[in-house]
Amino acid sequence: MPRARFAAVLLPLTLALAGCSSSEPAADPAPAKAAEPADSPELTTDPAGTVVPLDPDAEGMVFDPVTGLLAVAVRDPNRLVLVDRDGTAVLEVPLPGHARHLQLAAPGGPVLVPAEDSNSLVEVSLPDGAVRETPVGSYPHDAAQVASGQVLVGDEKGGTLSVVEDGEVTTTLTSQTQPGGVAVVGDVAGVVDVGAFSLTTYDVPAGELLDVVDAGDGPTHLVADARGRFLVADTRGNAVLTFSADPLAQVGSLPLDGEPYGLALDAADQLLWVTLTGTNEVVALSTAGDELTEVARLPTVRQPNTVAVDPGSGRVFVGSRATGELQLIDP
Repeated sequence: MPRARFAAVLLPLTLALAGCSSSEPAADPAPAKAAEPADSPELTTDPAGTVVPLDPDAEGMVFDPVTGLLAVAVRDPNRLVLVDRDGTAVLEVPLPGHARHLQLAAPGGPVLVPAEDSNSLVEVSLPDGAVRETPVGSYPHDAAQVASGQVLVGDEKGGTLSVVEDGEVTTTLTSQTQPGGVAVVGDVAGVVDVGAFSLTTYDVPAGELLDVVDAGDGPTHLVADARGRFLVADTRGNAVLTFSADPLAQVGSLPLDGEPYGLALDAADQLLWVTLTGTNEVVALSTAGDELTEVARLPTVRQPNTVAVDPGSGRVFVGSRATGELQLIDP
């Protein structure tokens, strides 16, 4: 009997303890961080085309069809290297900070260089390399010029957007968490918020937010095609997403394993070139139809974070962040 009474007392106590334990709320999971390119594996296939040495940490490229120059951001020290179509450096321009993304304000230049750790937008004229530097928000990551001539700069660490006109910030927008890629359709700018996993559109001359939609599991960069669509690299989600600009809505999704990251649009051939950092490849997607379709896939240099294209010849340039090499591909 004593043993039975002990068991009877112990059972309710055990249940009571279990009930107390189960009533404690579970800790909320940590929010997902901004997506990053994959740490690319070692090469198992020779890169397509020709590979030439360039400079350390080559990341951020844009090709100008007017001057025939490829602008490449490199580090150690921070510079903008202007390269001809054959990969030969013709001019180096010192930069006040490092850059990861470049765009042309318009054909013929200048090159828009968000120098991240200097909190400045550097505009580099072509072909002479003359510089104009404008202080902007914290850690500018990407910049694009709208039809009205204003430049919208995404200040990644500040969570702001700086509107630059004639070398001065005229407006600062504060509706972003962590702005990443920027692209434009007329006077409307699309901005990927890499912290909120969203795409937001702005009427830049009016300084107004137009709309915001979800943009996958971890978007990073985007371009705008000739049909006025925003094409977004969902790096964590392994896809390229298509959005109409007006109204802002997702209208397509193409699965693309390999953590897509770098984007370059060949408007002449209606091709979007996408680097796959997880597999050391570059893929060509046709933008001619309502849905994107893959038309080519080529091996690249290791860590292909950045890509550019010459719309006149179709030549594709891929930069290696790991080796500082430049790859030239004639598809």
